Amino acid sequence: MEKPVSPSRSLVQMTELILPNHMNALGTAFGGVIMSWIDIAASISASRYCSKNVVTASIDDLHFLAPVHKGDVVCLRAQVNYTHKTSMEVGVRVTAENPRTQQHRHTVTAHLTFVALDENYKPTLIPPLLLETEEEKQRFKQAEMRRKWRLERRKQFT
Repeated sequence: MEKPVSPSRSLVQMTELILPNHMNALGTAFGGVIMSWIDIAASISASRYCSKNVVTASIDDLHFLAPVHKGDVVCLRAQVNYTHKTSMEVGVRVTAENPRTQQHRHTVTAHLTFVALDENYKPTLIPPLLLETEEEKQRFKQAEMRRKWRLERRKQFT
């Protein structure tokens, strides 16, 4: 078994600026653009955690909580919350900042599942999480519950 790894090894902080080409007809950011950035940040986090290639297996319910406007600075923070044998859950929190007013708004929280791949593109074992703080233990416990729900939902559709 591999040596446990701290979730902090997987921390990714990514910043993007909302430009006119990111906007929809309502003058807010396209949800798909934000979703793409979420997937990128989470993928980097998962790969950084296990030092392997990874693929997105699922994205949990994704709810846009507040609009993102032209000129806003979007900050994405991603970190591994949970690991299983070959898969891991990465949580991503997205905030938007108005650079003129310094106001920050929580805009999206997402949970993505990634599978680590070996050189033959087959699922491969990953190290377990080394849970050091109460917050990490709480996120792990919540992610464990989400994994159970994901597997139950998957059975309904296969």
